[in-house]
Amino acid sequence: MKRCSLLVLCLSAFAAEAPKPFSAQSSSTISTTATKDGFGTIEIRNVTFEAVTNVPGRAPADWLVLRKTVHSKETIGDIGVEATVTLEAWPMGTDLKQKPLYTVNTTGTDGHTQDSALFVVSRGLEEVEWWSAHKLGSGQHLFDSYVPILSFSISRDTVETRYAGLYVPEDDEKDARLKQPNVIAVITYASADRVLHEALLTSDSRNQATILRSFADETRTLTYEERPARALKLTFTQNYPSAPNPVEVVIPLAKDDLDLSNAKLPPHLHLSAWKR
Repeated sequence: MKRCSLLVLCLSAFAAEAPKPFSAQSSSTISTTATKDGFGTIEIRNVTFEAVTNVPGRAPADWLVLRKTVHSKETIGDIGVEATVTLEAWPMGTDLKQKPLYTVNTTGTDGHTQDSALFVVSRGLEEVEWWSAHKLGSGQHLFDSYVPILSFSISRDTVETRYAGLYVPEDDEKDARLKQPNVIAVITYASADRVLHEALLTSDSRNQATILRSFADETRTLTYEERPARALKLTFTQNYPSAPNPVEVVIPLAKDDLDLSNAKLPPHLHLSAWKR
């Protein structure tokens, strides 16, 4: 009876705070144009709506209306695409002609919500795939990753969700510290609210670091393991026609953090705490 009464009270509170009815619409478009070489271009603007609740950083009963716009322009026959992703957020019931709570506008080919906590944008416009994570409650950028962003729970009792990613410096890296020839990547461990810990992976061998950092020669995967103990496993595999020659790094998780001191590393590789 107590449980039923509590449920009724919760539903009554939600009904009392229910937003006013509203409606909105936006148009998706596609167009093509001819070019002198005869290939032509394709321009697409896709608009989608989504409603989310239980967003970290906002009241549990709050609902947000999200409008995602993906605008792309592609020349047939060319490699790559010009594309942007825009996310706008309003409290449920707000006239969408009003200024949104926030706007995320970045290069990318698509975006999706994850766990009603993050907005993840696919940023790869050419040959290299990578992703950016933003807080769904505020739009603030959280971290970037060159593997699909990993989501997992660290507690079966409280469903504490954590996220992990891998940042691999490209040739045009702006942070001088990540341009060092021994640097391979940065592992990120985060909650929906903030980055909790980052670790820098380096090698004593410049040649090994160059190979593991290569986008053309290596495939990287990041997985979460619960047994025999909770850990993140990072695997580097050489691409065909080379032999796979997998290189594995295992980082235990302890007390909601990366346990770098007990990480399992191949010869010549090292992990150290890192701050942006």
